[in-house]
Amino acid sequence: MSLPVFSVDEVPAAGRTALSGPEGRHAATVRRIGVGEQLLLSDGRGGMARCSVTSTARDSLELDVEESWLVPRPALRVRLAQALVKGDRGELAVELATEAGVDGVLPWKAARCVARWDDGPRGAKALGRWRSTVAQAAKQARRPWTPEVGEPVTTRQLSRVVAEADAAVVLHESASTPLASVDLPAEGELVLVVGPEGGVGEDELAVLTEAGAQAVRLGPSVLRASTAAAVALGALGVLTHRWDV
Repeated sequence: MSLPVFSVDEVPAAGRTALSGPEGRHAATVRRIGVGEQLLLSDGRGGMARCSVTSTARDSLELDVEESWLVPRPALRVRLAQALVKGDRGELAVELATEAGVDGVLPWKAARCVARWDDGPRGAKALGRWRSTVAQAAKQARRPWTPEVGEPVTTRQLSRVVAEADAAVVLHESASTPLASVDLPAEGELVLVVGPEGGVGEDELAVLTEAGAQAVRLGPSVLRASTAAAVALGALGVLTHRWDV
């Protein structure tokens, strides 16, 4: 059984340390991790440490750091531009994408989005839910790197991200090019664009392809906006060296 992972600001290199705060409380009172058991600490930036519990308290654990290491980023990083999705399907989309290995997320204010994030407290709250969902999913999946969720972007802003990337693909139901036939880079950044339930508009597709993106399809079925990214990331794991571990 794999060891549970707990988040810390900094991973200690060696010696003794304490796990306190919300993570320590969860480990001690919810998970009921006892003396002699092992766990992993992660800083979300590639730092990992395997520790043994030496003593327990009500809301903290004392730990002995047995081993620490740094996990490098993958050579090819995938940044997901995920269109805003109504209800909890947006959170499901970023949760599944995180479990599937995405390296970064950009909320995209596509034209056909039913969900609208304003620039005030409601928009900030929605963004916070995405970030919290990604952080929890990364920990659940035992990922050493927690994907960064950026600020929401418009189509024009997204086109600039696409132009600066090493490659970009837009999932589109009418595309004739299969993802499997695209010449993907071995390293750098690949932007994966997933539209809303209403699809990517022709004007938006034109802007993104002019910036360098390529319209592709995954297969004969039309996927939901909440699941398309995870399916595409699985395909990219096989089509590139991202899963060569």
